[in-house]
Formats: sequence, structure tokens, C-alpha cells
Amino acid sequence: MKDLALLMLRLTTGGLLAGHGAQKLFGSFGGPGLEAAAGWLESLGLRPGKPWAGAAGLAEFGGGALTALGLFQPLGPIGILSAMSMAAIKAPGGKPIWVTEGGAELPVTNMAIALALALAGPGRYSLDHAFGLRLPGRAVSLVTAVSALTLVQGLKSQPVSTPSEAQSGAPESRPEPAVA
Repeated sequence: MKDLALLMLRLTTGGLLAGHGAQKLFGSFGGPGLEAAAGWLESLGLRPGKPWAGAAGLAEFGGGALTALGLFQPLGPIGILSAMSMAAIKAPGGKPIWVTEGGAELPVTNMAIALALALAGPGRYSLDHAFGLRLPGRAVSLVTAVSALTLVQGLKSQPVSTPSEAQSGAPESRPEPAVA
């Protein structure tokens, strides 16, 4: 039953995150596409926006697809953790945790699932198991380090205040994202 539970978690979370990344990268499923996602990320201080949108979309799309397939474990969950960590911290802009208030509830939930999948492994019903694949620890460590450094760099960035913010001293409300 554990392997079936892991499969259900992988397919649901991985599939939805892959779709979420496709919204950013390709405008699929009514998503904003790369240009609009880049503009929104620039409003959060992530400049230039296009590389950040590409990285976010790739982490979500690639991480979700690898997770759903149970392929090259734990690279998929690491990609999800990276993208959702940034989303949980940058996107809410100090709002309460609940998604109904524009908060980080959904990214935090995705992070918990990705971490659990990274720790548990993909299970028997995965491509890794089917092909007997196991990534070297050094490769996993390298990907984790690059993800962590990218996350730190993104978290250090700050939105640039607009002229009206500078005059009033209060930040203007940021436009809500089509997708986080």
C-alpha cells in the first residue's frame, strides 16, 4: 500500500506542478506564458524577469514531470522544493498564510509533499525502480547546492519602489499573479 500511496502523491503533485510550470513556460492551461510571468517576477524584485521565469517554470515543469514519473529521484522533488520555497516567501508579500488571503498555504503544502517524496523515495511503481536507476550522491548534492544558491540569490532581491511609493513611504499593492 505504501508504494501505491507514493504513486498517488507523485502523480497528483508532480502532474499539477508540471502543469503549473507549463503555464509559465508555454502559456498552457490558460497560463500567463513566459513574458507575463517575467513581468510579474520583476515586480517581486527578481530581475531580469525572463531568466527567473524560465528557471521557475523549468523547476516546476521539470520537477513535476520527474516526480510524477518517479525518474531520477530526488531531482524532481528538489525542483519542486526550490520553486515552491521561492513562491512561499516572495509571492505573498507579508499576507497571512491562508490561500484565501493570498498567502503561501498552497506552496507550503507542495513543499511538504515534495520533501516527503524526496525522503521516502519514488516507490516500486516508478521508472527508477523499473530501470534500476539510482543517482550518485554527488549529483544529488550538486543539484541541491545549485538550487539552494539560486534560492538565496532570489530571496536577497527586493522589489524596486515606484515613484509614488517613494513619495508616500508606503508600498503599492502588487498585482496578484495568474499563477504563483
